[in-house]
Amino acid sequence: MTASIIDGKAVAARLRASLAERVAHLPFRPGLRVVRVGDDPASGVYVRNKDRAAAAAGFDSATLQLPADTDEDTLVDLVAELNTDPVVDGILVQLPLPPQIRQDAVIAAIDPAKDVDGFHPLNAGRLAMGAPLHRPALVPCTPKGVMHLLREAGARLPGARAVVLGRSQIVGRPMLQLLLAADCSVTVLHSRSRDLAAECRRAEILVAAVGRPELVRGDWIGEGAVVIDVGINRLPEGRLVGDVAFAEARERAAAITPVPGGVGPMTIACLLENTLEAALARRGAAG
Repeated sequence: MTASIIDGKAVAARLRASLAERVAHLPFRPGLRVVRVGDDPASGVYVRNKDRAAAAAGFDSATLQLPADTDEDTLVDLVAELNTDPVVDGILVQLPLPPQIRQDAVIAAIDPAKDVDGFHPLNAGRLAMGAPLHRPALVPCTPKGVMHLLREAGARLPGARAVVLGRSQIVGRPMLQLLLAADCSVTVLHSRSRDLAAECRRAEILVAAVGRPELVRGDWIGEGAVVIDVGINRLPEGRLVGDVAFAEARERAAAITPVPGGVGPMTIACLLENTLEAALARRGAAG
C-alpha cells in the first residue's frame, strides 16, 4: 500500500476561494487585526502569509506591530481598544509573547466574539461542552483545518478509532473535542503514555502534534490509517520534517499529509473562515 497525499495547499486554496466569493457578496468587509509583539522570525513568516491571504480574499486586515519591550498593560489596553472597534471582527495576538507578558492574561482580555484563534477560556469551554448550534464556539484554527483535511480524505469519522498524539491547548485538546463531536472514539497520547507505538498502531485516524521530528515511525501506523501530521520541525541541515517519518508511514497508511504543504496552509485559511463567521455572528447576518 502507498498512501495518497492529502494536499493541504489545494484544500486551503479552495477554502480561501470560497470565502472570497462569500465576502464579495457582503455589504461589508470582515475586519481582522493581528497584534505582533517583537520580531520572532517564525511569527513574521506566518503574519506575512496571513496578510497576503486576507487581502486576496477581500478582508479588511492589518497587522499592528509593537516593540519587544512592550509591557503587559500596554498590550491589554490595545486589545481593549480593538474589542470596542466596530470595524474589527477578529483579533489575533500572535504567540509566543515576550517573557514580561502573561499569555493567559492577554488571551482572556480578548472579546470571545472576536477571538478568532479560539483560545479564550469561554470558547474553549463551549467547545469542551459541545457548543449548541445557536451559540457556536470559535474553534482553534489548526484543529479546524485538520477536520477539513479528514473530510477531504474521505475519512469515515463516526465510530472511527482516532488517536491524537499530543495534548497541547493549541492542538491536542481541541482536536480531541472536534473528533468527539464527529462521533469518533478518541484516545489522547502524551509523554507519559505507555507503549506509544502500540497505541498509535490501533488508530484508524492518527493526528500527530508533539513537535518531535519523525517520532512516529512507519511500524507505528496501522494498515489503511489516515495520518495527519501537524508537526513542523527544522532539522540541523535546514530540512523541514513533520512528527511522522513520512516515507515509512506512506507505505502503510491509506492517506497522509506532507510536511510542508499539509496542515500548515489550512491554519491561515481557517483563520479567515473564523473571521468571517465572527463577522456574520456579530452582525446577525447570513453569508
